[in-house]
Amino acid sequence: MLGAYGAWAAELLGDRPGELSFRAGSRQDLSLWKEEARAALLGLLHCPRAGAADVQVHGSRVHDGVQVEELSWQLPWGPRTRAFFLKPRDARGKLPGVLAFHDHGGDKHFGRRKIVRTGPADHALAIAHMEEYYGGVGWANELARRGFGVLVHDVFPFDSRRILASDLPSHVVQRLMSPPLEIRELTPDDLAAAVPAASLDVTADESSEKIAAYNAFAAQHEAVVAKSLFCAGLTWPGVMVAEDRAALDYLVSRPDVDPGRLGCGGLSGGGLRTVFLGGLDDRIRCAVCAGMMTTWRDYLLSTSYTHTWMIYVPGLPPLLDFPEILGLRAPLPSLVLATTDDPLFTFAETERASGMLTEIYRKARAEDRFRFRVHHGPHKLDLPMQAEAFDWLEKWLS
Repeated sequence: MLGAYGAWAAELLGDRPGELSFRAGSRQDLSLWKEEARAALLGLLHCPRAGAADVQVHGSRVHDGVQVEELSWQLPWGPRTRAFFLKPRDARGKLPGVLAFHDHGGDKHFGRRKIVRTGPADHALAIAHMEEYYGGVGWANELARRGFGVLVHDVFPFDSRRILASDLPSHVVQRLMSPPLEIRELTPDDLAAAVPAASLDVTADESSEKIAAYNAFAAQHEAVVAKSLFCAGLTWPGVMVAEDRAALDYLVSRPDVDPGRLGCGGLSGGGLRTVFLGGLDDRIRCAVCAGMMTTWRDYLLSTSYTHTWMIYVPGLPPLLDFPEILGLRAPLPSLVLATTDDPLFTFAETERASGMLTEIYRKARAEDRFRFRVHHGPHKLDLPMQAEAFDWLEKWLS
């Protein structure tokens, strides 16, 4: 990804365990390592303080045997976070709880709606997304049907948390939406003829054309978002972790959820969120990461062009490799699901990453609590993979 500079950068990264790796021979005390490495990671993430305030319930319905509650809360930044809480229709008592993380998928118009079915009003594009990646089902519904309380929330900047084009200066939006070869200094005539930024912000009708236009804008806007967050002393993963922790705090507070039996999981961007939250918060007693496991070397040399800015933490690679973030939860159980033909990763590096996690769990004397499973096919969390994930969650939480 760096052309003639790639070998130099890879040499700087090296192939030995990082300074804070538990795989280093000198490190033997698991608790001490977790304390030190988590403190270093949190220091690099610069997580802002967040709490889910003013929680409101907007309605509830039963869909296909699952109670679907619509709710929202206010964080210290941005618009209200919208969420669903799902559980079996006839559930009684305290249920094991799971944070079900939606993916990235190059689609910021949708968030929580990518993995939840609520009824006939579900958007056709959200249903198509489920068909492509999730075997045609809302996997949060399927997990709730097996006896879990499942919370699905939008994270920055998806769906209810998205950034509106109309809130940006018009010349910035115009530049982001211009073909690269046409980038130049914009004249007043250019701005007068430009498509109004407000037209990119999807209205209540949610037409496919408007959603496509917004997602095109949002894709080009990612680098601007990341640079702007850096200028505020923040990181994108830090904001993500803060919002997911606020959701976890809310899940813990629910009277119908057992705070001692909590898990999280997701595909792709949802797997990324699992890596970070699962690695940092021991309230997550069981984690399932699907379609999001590789190494910093893979990103550096081969795959960073196809990934979101939500991944990268400046200063972290010399300390911990990417899979070791999830390894910070050892000896708590973790399942990593991968596929043979995932275009987002180099499969050899996915296997190498799983080897790092195996080494961590072996050294933690918890080999039975880590599992790496490979399924055939492309980037997905299809029905057989969901079955394996749900069995893992049931094994450790039920």
